Amino acid sequence: MDIRKNEQILLASFCVFLLIPLLYIGRFADNNTFTSWLWVFRGSGILRVFFILVPGVLCAYVLSGLELSGCAAGAALFLLPAVAVTPLWSAPESIIDAARYFVQAASMKEFGTGYFLREWGNSVQAWTDLPLVPFLYGLLFSWLGESRIVVQIFNTVLFSLTAVLTMLIGRKLWDEETGLHAGILLLGMPYLLTQVPLMLTDVPTMLFLTLAIYAFIAAVDSGSLPGMAAASLTLLLAVMAKYSTWLMLTVLPVVVVIRGRGSLLKASLRGAGVLLLFAAPAAGLLLCRYDLVRDQIMLLRTYQWAGLGRWQESFVSTFLFQTHPFVALFALFGVFRALRERDLRFLLPVWFAVFVLVLQVRRIRYLIPLLPLLSLMAAYGLQLIGDRRVRRFVVLCVAASSLVLTYAAYLPFLRTSGMANLADAGAYLTRFHDNPVEVYALPQTSSSGSTFAAIPLLDFASGSKLVSPQEWPAGLSAGPSQTSSMRFTWEMRRPAIYMPAGDEKGHVFAVISSEVIDRPPAGLEGREIARFARISALFRYQTVVTIYKEE
Repeated sequence: MDIRKNEQILLASFCVFLLIPLLYIGRFADNNTFTSWLWVFRGSGILRVFFILVPGVLCAYVLSGLELSGCAAGAALFLLPAVAVTPLWSAPESIIDAARYFVQAASMKEFGTGYFLREWGNSVQAWTDLPLVPFLYGLLFSWLGESRIVVQIFNTVLFSLTAVLTMLIGRKLWDEETGLHAGILLLGMPYLLTQVPLMLTDVPTMLFLTLAIYAFIAAVDSGSLPGMAAASLTLLLAVMAKYSTWLMLTVLPVVVVIRGRGSLLKASLRGAGVLLLFAAPAAGLLLCRYDLVRDQIMLLRTYQWAGLGRWQESFVSTFLFQTHPFVALFALFGVFRALRERDLRFLLPVWFAVFVLVLQVRRIRYLIPLLPLLSLMAAYGLQLIGDRRVRRFVVLCVAASSLVLTYAAYLPFLRTSGMANLADAGAYLTRFHDNPVEVYALPQTSSSGSTFAAIPLLDFASGSKLVSPQEWPAGLSAGPSQTSSMRFTWEMRRPAIYMPAGDEKGHVFAVISSEVIDRPPAGLEGREIARFARISALFRYQTVVTIYKEE
């Protein structure tokens, strides 16, 4: 190794070590609503991160000596994200939205596929959700059992496949090295890593959108009927995953432009052919549920879109704290390189920046499906570094420092959140699987949300059958809940899976409250046998679980 290469590696190492304390000092600028640096470092300092980062950078240096290509590169890129995410499975289900998806999937497992498809939007409440991802979760529950580990393995596999697809897109646009680096750079986004084990729709949607883009590129290139049919199917999967993908798929005309440099007319006809094949089944599904889709889009426009102005996170938070700063830096380098070389192919990944800036999407969770495009931007800009091993070292340092931060700061913080009470209480209730467990919810004292929405998350963590004897709130027509991000918790009706049968009577009951209670609610008598009472001062929505046994 020559002196110049050594100097570049030392400089990169110095920058990696310097960034952490600089960001730590400026952590007041991180206004992320889930894993702000102000919160994740509240109970611990930065030294623990440094102790783990040193061997992390040394591992990056050793691994940078490996040159992988072909099947070996694909296999490594599939395994690396899976191994990296597995330690995060121990984090609790920390976002209350997971309650909706669990109820939808559990309803399908309990009553069957026909019931799920027939009652979607009726007995199976849909809120602003589309059915594909809950349907897949329901299939998994039907085949493998109603367990959180099933969902976590599934989402981890989808995340790994997304990294591989990102590599394949990069290889089609430029070369295999750029694609491989782009796939690895997905590990340089700590916020994204925390979302993989959760029962949400964002990570599956990221996979379906990335697959649709790759398949569309392949169909435009080949023009074969099977390729066009496959691309139309992937488009259908993407649009059935989440409404936001409808806007994100505006990137498809860009694909036609960059792949039609030899013959724009031919590429346009092939792209139109894919869209025509996609249009028939999509229109059929839309017409079948037109009233529901219309109401959901109206709710998205009047509530969700307006809410973006209230639930904003800064670009500083998103691109300096919740993703590694090197990712944003090299994405800017990519813009410079594309302008200098007049590379039209860069129009595809730069659509991420166009989408974010034009629509002013200032919340990282809503950007998750497009993050592979950001990693492609960064991987393209990284090519400005001349030496191949230095490039590999930088990419691996980004991944290593992000993983260290996630393990040493984010994960301990998530384990101490109040939502961990539901996970611990659910595990405790599993011992009472022979009889149903009654669950009662008391009103929140500080949050605008409904405590009843926490019952499905307690169920998700439990191996016992839960029943809810109380009537759930029918929803509030006015007041702060109408503009709150917790509005859906008031509009969840009691699902059929929690309806108590006449002969169902257990000897154990649980109470979910927002504060520690001294005695069970009026009308209930029992001896307290367990209490799970982590209280987080950072969040208003609290879930203290007290378990009683009837005398």
